[in-house]
Parts: sequence; C-alpha cells; structure tokens
Amino acid sequence: MSEFRIDQIKSQDASRGPDIAGITTFTGTSGIVMPSGDTAYRGGRGRGINMGGAPSPSTARSEIIDYVTIATTGDSVDFGNLSTARSLVAGCADSTRGICAGGYDEPVSSPGYLNIIDYVTISSTGNAFDYGDLTVARNGLSGSSNSIRGVFAGGSRPPSDTKEDTIDYITIATKSNAQDFGDLSALKRNTGCTGSATRAIWGGGTPDGSVLVNTMEYITYATTGNAQDFGDMTGTDRRHTIGSSSSTRGLFAGGTTPTLQDDIDYITMASLGNSVDFGNLTDARAEFGGVSNQIRAVFMGGWDSPAYDTVIDYVTIATTGDATSFGSLGGGARGASAGTSDSHGGLG
Repeated sequence: MSEFRIDQIKSQDASRGPDIAGITTFTGTSGIVMPSGDTAYRGGRGRGINMGGAPSPSTARSEIIDYVTIATTGDSVDFGNLSTARSLVAGCADSTRGICAGGYDEPVSSPGYLNIIDYVTISSTGNAFDYGDLTVARNGLSGSSNSIRGVFAGGSRPPSDTKEDTIDYITIATKSNAQDFGDLSALKRNTGCTGSATRAIWGGGTPDGSVLVNTMEYITYATTGNAQDFGDMTGTDRRHTIGSSSSTRGLFAGGTTPTLQDDIDYITMASLGNSVDFGNLTDARAEFGGVSNQIRAVFMGGWDSPAYDTVIDYVTIATTGDATSFGSLGGGARGASAGTSDSHGGLG
C-alpha cells in the first residue's frame, strides 16, 4: 500500500474535490472519523423511556415501557415490556442501556418486594432482559446515573414495609448484581433523585407513612460511602417528587405533602444549598416518570387523585417557568413508573 501526504487536493478544473474509490485510510491532526459498529449501540439519540407502573393504585401492576422523542412533542409510543409487571421502580441509564430496578408486582393490598434489575437498549424497541439483582429486594426506591455507574437508594422491604437506607450501585455496561455503595442519612422511601456526571442527589421522601422530609443529600459516583447533606427543598416536606437534570441544573417536580403538589424546584448540582423555585407543572401530581435530554425535562403520567393520569408536560431546564403540554401517554393512564433517557444530565 502506498502513502501520500497532502495539504490540499482538488479536481483538474479546481471546482471540487476528487472522487476516491476503494478503501482509503488517512492519519493527521484533523479530519472526520466516521462512526462504526451497530447503530443500536451508538446512543445519544434523545429518547426518553417510561418503565412499569400501574393504571390505578388497586389494580395489577404494569409491564409497559413507552417512549418519547424529547426534542419533539406528541403522545408516547409503545417500546416493549418489562420482564415482570411492577410499580414503584427506579430507573437510570447510560447512552445505550436503560435500567429498571426493584418494585412490587402485586396490588397494593398485598405488596411483593422485588430485587429484579432489567435492561433495554434505548435506541431500539423490544422487551427487557435480565440484568442482575439488587442487594436488597425493595420498592419505592429511586435512582440516577452517570455514563459509568447507576445508583439506587432507599425504599421499603419486608417485613411490614420496613424502610431502607441502602444505596447500591451497578456498572451499567456490565450485566451483574448490584453492590453495596453506602447508606442514606436516614431510613426512607419515595425520594426523588437527580444527578450530574459527578453527583447523584436525593430529595424529599418519608421515613414512615405520616412523616415527610424536605432534606436533600448526595453521593459522588466515583467513590463509595454514605450520602452527605446537600440542603433543603423549598416549600413543605414532601414525597414522590421526581428528579430530572441537565449537566448543571437538577430539578425536583411534583409530589405529595400529602396534598398533591405542582411545584418544580431546581438546584445547581456542583454546589451545595437549598433548592430554588423554578415554576409549576401543568397540573399537581406525583409518582411519574421524569426524562431529559439536557435541554428539556419531560414528565410522564403520574398520580392525580383519585386516579393516575395520561398527561405529559415539559420545561426548558436552563430557564425558569411553568411547564407546557407535551402530549399524553399512548398506553393509557399510568403512575408509579420510572423514567430515564439516553441523553440525561448525568451523561455530561
């Protein structure tokens, strides 16, 4: 094979570049390197997925996974199914894989605590596959991730819905069981979770059925250890708030006090401090899926007493203001689901 070195090359009449046939390689300080490999594994397509949940609090759980293209508006579209129908699950993702962890698989009168972790390839559609197991079977947990690690914290476990402070983690690219990371500052469930490429931050939650908190705490993904104080959420103590983020700003939206809330708060994740008012959802609700593409945060479905809702709304994360209608859940009303995306703030 011959080698030639050039600064510029043109056609004979200097009107265009040459046509080069065959296999060509080059090296240099600049140039275009074409992507390689299966397109299903390249990621970064701006797709948000909403996993599991329930059509009502007293009926069987849902195995539905649906998705939206975050940069557009419209109704969600069927993606596939989880391995087991369940609600009050946790989600996280890197640019390729979406993860769904824990939950319960029975009507609320007889909850079952699950340690299941499923995964899907976000850029394709289809049913979920087994990934591994949590360290503790539980529901009501929440999760976040960067491009390497996913973390899951809190929840309830048997017997008698005992609250958990467990934080465990996975390396998303490698299928395996979760490992112990550390503990939250207190036993609690139904926290919201948001994150940057460096930190995961949990907000709100409940240590029992009647006591609510407004505290926020965080971990650094690259280390292991217990969560540390970040600050407090604005307004009243609440649970079932939902997190979403850009690479710099984290949001907490909705929740119950136990009255349903439409508040959206934000934090600057690289610093510590209390959250600041951002605006309001299109309607007060809790237990929905939150997804983002670092520009928009989209909130899918949720509890809107006395039933779950089909509403999808969104905000532009870099600004402040009230949410705008996005569309509806294509598969019908659903809540207690987990949202994630291939382009959220934890991916940098």
